[in-house]
Parts: sequence; structure tokens; C-alpha cells
Amino acid sequence: MQPESAGESVVPEGARLLSAVARLNRWATRHAELPIPPAQARLLSLIDELGPARIGELANADHCSQPTMTTQVQRLEAAGWASRSTDPSDARVALIDLTVEGRTQLEQLRASRAAALAPEVARLSEQERVALRSATEIILRIVHPDDDDQ
Repeated sequence: MQPESAGESVVPEGARLLSAVARLNRWATRHAELPIPPAQARLLSLIDELGPARIGELANADHCSQPTMTTQVQRLEAAGWASRSTDPSDARVALIDLTVEGRTQLEQLRASRAAALAPEVARLSEQERVALRSATEIILRIVHPDDDDQ
């Protein structure tokens, strides 16, 4: 039997990490008091992450069709949480961004999800909380390798 390459040996760790993060995300969403549907909350977060973005970019990132994304964005616009502006590089294209109200809503959603998780984190030992902080920093480095301030 041949030894595993370094890439093959980390695949199970990566898969386990992705599964754990996804489950934690779903758990926090289920236990948080969200005043809006989770799909809208997810879209607010996606727009925040991508910055002003085209409908197609949002649809691609969310793995849905452009018509589906258009409908979702229209719902956020109707609530006053998203706005359209003209793309400076192509006047035919609209860019979607969060409004001040949308950013406020997103902050409240994140706070609600964090509050749902807080009692579980409080049950951890100090050593486990230190390990969690370290793991969080590692995850942030993975997803934002160029951000020194993360």
C-alpha cells in the first residue's frame, strides 16, 4: 500500500470541517429568533460579503438561477434593505448593495444567531474557548487569506 500524499490526508479533515461549519450554521439559524426568512438573511450576508454585485454574480454564488435571484433581490428592495445602482463599467448593468437599513438588519440577525450560540460557548471550559478562538482565526485565514485585520 502506498503512503497518502499530503493533499489526500487533509481531504477528510476538510470535509469534516465543512460539515461541522454547515451544521453549526444551520443550528444557529434554527435556534435564533430571526424576524425574516433564513433565505433573506442568507442573501443579506451574501451581498455584504460580495459588496456591490451583479444579479448574476449573486445567483452564481448562491447556486440559483438569475430569475430566482432577481425575485429574492426584489424582496430585499421592497423591504428597504437593498438598492440598485448603475455599474460604472457598464451602464446597462445594475449592482446590488445593502442599504443602511439592510446593514442594520444584518447586524441584528448576526447578533441573534450569536446570542443563540452564546449559552453553548459559555458551557465550554476556558481551554476549549481558547481552542475555539484559535480555530476561528484559522478558518478566517482560510476564507480571507489577504485580510490581515481578521
